Amino acid sequence: MRLSTPDLDLLIRGVCMELKELATDAANTWCPGCGNFAILTAFKSVLKSLVEEGAPVENFVMVAGIGCHAKIADYVNINSFYSIHGRVAPVAQGIKIANPGLKVVGFAGDGDAYGEGLEHLLFAAKRNVDFTMFIHNNRVYGLTTGQYTPTSPLGFKGRSTPRGTVESPVNPLELLLAAGAGFVGRAYSGRLDALKAIMKQAIQHPGFAVVDVLQVCATFFNVYDYYNQKVYELKDHDPTDFERACALAREWDYSSDAPIALGTFFRRETPRFEESFDRSELSETERSERLKRMLEPR
Repeated sequence: MRLSTPDLDLLIRGVCMELKELATDAANTWCPGCGNFAILTAFKSVLKSLVEEGAPVENFVMVAGIGCHAKIADYVNINSFYSIHGRVAPVAQGIKIANPGLKVVGFAGDGDAYGEGLEHLLFAAKRNVDFTMFIHNNRVYGLTTGQYTPTSPLGFKGRSTPRGTVESPVNPLELLLAAGAGFVGRAYSGRLDALKAIMKQAIQHPGFAVVDVLQVCATFFNVYDYYNQKVYELKDHDPTDFERACALAREWDYSSDAPIALGTFFRRETPRFEESFDRSELSETERSERLKRMLEPR
């Protein structure tokens, strides 16, 4: 096999990576047909690409929450942290603020992020902390076998609502845009190439980035056919146009029968939260003295 010049350069630099190097020996227990497989495949592909472009693999940290999505931390051979329910965003923020040189990527479910963790997610967007959030939005609590979530459609029939829900879902993209998120996008687990593309864009964005991934639960809310009919990819859209981004976010309210846009809705760069902290290097003596002063009774 003849190697191209870029391939040879990668081998010389020692960063030509095989996908199997990112795998673990953990047995995958997701259900057949689960959209999480696509997110896992896309993330490993993007991670491989970024490492080959020069990003040290040891600088990546993934944070997962509670739910079916969280098993992704078991299946990727990089630094990882399991948080408690709804707390992916604060853990990711803490890691990034403590060590700004790390590339932090959070994974959360829709119940995890848009329910108990919503306030943390919105404040991460407001602060513009430099980390990425991928929301596995299957619109159902799959791990607990089929209850409704904040993004389940009106009338959803599940274990906790056998006659159907009587409340409308939240529109997470509209909320995140209002909170000031610098990168807001939507993807679909049934469009793998587009998923890979937006995941890489989001990880490379300097600041807070969030992608709502319509990730189908094949067991408790199988809407592959519906999404395949309704989704479309944004074309000729200016992602710096905030008003247009808001209009696109409102096009589908996660309940009505409407077209569902995929792609980058909004993108802008603003000062990052962690840049506001004093990063001057202190000696051990200086650090001890400063800590003593902080702990002195007032």
